[in-house]
Amino acid sequence: MVGLVWIHLLAAVVWIGGMAFLSLVLVPVLRQGGRFVQHAALFKTVALRFRVVVWGAITVLVGSGLVLATNRAIPLTEPGLWPSVFAVKIATVSLLLSLTLLHDGVVGPAVRRVLARPESERSAFEILLVRYSSLLPRASLLLGLMILLLAVMLARS
Repeated sequence: MVGLVWIHLLAAVVWIGGMAFLSLVLVPVLRQGGRFVQHAALFKTVALRFRVVVWGAITVLVGSGLVLATNRAIPLTEPGLWPSVFAVKIATVSLLLSLTLLHDGVVGPAVRRVLARPESERSAFEILLVRYSSLLPRASLLLGLMILLLAVMLARS
């Protein structure tokens, strides 16, 4: 079981650490001097590569999480019997997965399409979409950090 816990934690660290790196390091550096558009190709390459890593980590987390929960005798098919911390963790994980799907499948591709066009051709909605699109990954990072806290609380219970 120790090995499985380690794999589970490693996948979480990769996902959350990657989100932290992109949101707190890479994007601010690329935005310095208002030159983000000039660095868009680098960001796109990094983000697309990270997406592969993220979905691999998610696969590992879901698989190992199911085994770990079963090992703790949590009745997965009976949510009413789940410990409250586990229920909150699963709800938060579900929200994070939903935001990740929204980002990867809708918002990210839309922003890339908008950025490919000159600013003068963008609608007011598209300008707002580009301006506020960074809130989604930041919210995801906060949820990821909350999940880590919930995992610690669950491990201590």
